[in-house]
Amino acid sequence: MIKNKLFSGAHTRYERVVIQVASILVAFLLGALVIKIIGISPLKAYSALLNGAFGSRNAIGETMVKMTPLILTGLSYAFAARAGLINIGAEGQLYIGGIMATLIGTNFPGLPMIIHLPFAITGGFMGGAAWGMLVGWMKVRFGANEIITTVMLNYIAVFLVSFLVTGPMKSPVADMPESRGILDSATLVRIIPGTRLHFGFLIAVGALIYYYFFIWKMRQGYEIRVVGHNMEAARAAGMKPGKTMLLAMFLAGGMGGLAGAVEILAIQGRLLQAFSPGYGFDGIAVALVGLNNPLGIFLGAMLFGFLRAGGNRMQMLAKVPISVIYVIQGLVIVFVIIGQNVKVFGKRPLRTAVKEVT
Repeated sequence: MIKNKLFSGAHTRYERVVIQVASILVAFLLGALVIKIIGISPLKAYSALLNGAFGSRNAIGETMVKMTPLILTGLSYAFAARAGLINIGAEGQLYIGGIMATLIGTNFPGLPMIIHLPFAITGGFMGGAAWGMLVGWMKVRFGANEIITTVMLNYIAVFLVSFLVTGPMKSPVADMPESRGILDSATLVRIIPGTRLHFGFLIAVGALIYYYFFIWKMRQGYEIRVVGHNMEAARAAGMKPGKTMLLAMFLAGGMGGLAGAVEILAIQGRLLQAFSPGYGFDGIAVALVGLNNPLGIFLGAMLFGFLRAGGNRMQMLAKVPISVIYVIQGLVIVFVIIGQNVKVFGKRPLRTAVKEVT
């Protein structure tokens, strides 16, 4: 029987929380060891990291800014994972969403914001959704491995952006490869003065709420979970696994596209080459740390947003190379995955996040 719980896994909620927290603490302890080896005080380094992420209103706002695309790309992975699919393509879906949001956001002057902004956001969502649905179609129609197709489509999307900003979409007045600026009527507004925190953060939180209600309260979400758990049982129950996987990849791609749209409309203000520092790939880590659950994804995004926002401060004040942040991120992922697959409290191993269905 498929259970309706906020946190997934084979053990109790308390045990799962202990595993996740312990995994993260071990990663930070090993990170401290790396910092010590290079001759810097771990206490000074982590104090600077904490100060850079939460030490002021601007720092908190910056952490939330970094969280926004991580929440959405984490949801991109989670929607697909619930259907038993492994979506490595959130980065490409993010780039396609950025293209569509730019096409709409730099055109249609004179449209009021109440129409233009939702139009650009929806365009970004639909662009990513179409990119994701292409993966689902190849999976259903030809049995193509979604890991391979999503990785290949990532490359296509990234190079497509490079082509567009050096050619058809290049600003006629810019020396750098970039598009024209987003019109004011399609720009996501800031919600806290003196910070870069924008309305996109609320969109990301709304997407988390939607994910929870869709997956656990709606029939289509139930079918996605059943297909991800046992496709043959789903087919025997009269469900259509192919259609369900298409829906899951449509929503997964849409979340990735939404991340790209928000980044362009709120932060970049125009389409740029390599405008994502790897949010699509970090979103996979966020979903794995969060066990593909809404609260877990939010906390996972907070953890990685904390590392991204505080990393620069740690580099400036404590002279710790920014690469140490990536070491800590990698250690977090490794120990979280290990923690999900070892016996805890004498019970059977936790299943991996990819295969878990609650």
